[in-house]
Amino acid sequence: MISSDLRDKLIQSACEARQNAYAPYSHYRVGAAVLTEDGRLYTGVNVESASYGLTVCAERNAVYKMVSEGIGRITAVAVCTENAGSPCGACRQVLAEFAGDVPVWLVDDKGNGRETTLYTLLPDHFGPEHLT
Repeated sequence: MISSDLRDKLIQSACEARQNAYAPYSHYRVGAAVLTEDGRLYTGVNVESASYGLTVCAERNAVYKMVSEGIGRITAVAVCTENAGSPCGACRQVLAEFAGDVPVWLVDDKGNGRETTLYTLLPDHFGPEHLT
């Protein structure tokens, strides 16, 4: 269970990170924040490339930053876009690699949106537990 204060901090972190997104082509800036088991927050932004296939999403950037710091488990996620958009399929899969059925908040730049869960976003997910 995530406290309302921690939830608000997670959402605020995602929305603040969104300001640093590099989206000169789509103009669709995204900020993401992941909360880890030890209470740390990691943020990420989308970074577009003129070679569109090399663009990286905010959610994956946040996860990769977490992993690069030696942390391996996510307990909650927030994604901030202009219209409370949902993560793409690739991001959902990467999140599932490092999280169970954690809460996910999808919010707009004013913090309005909805709460869902990772497994609602990615039903019948495939994860490390399927390889044992």
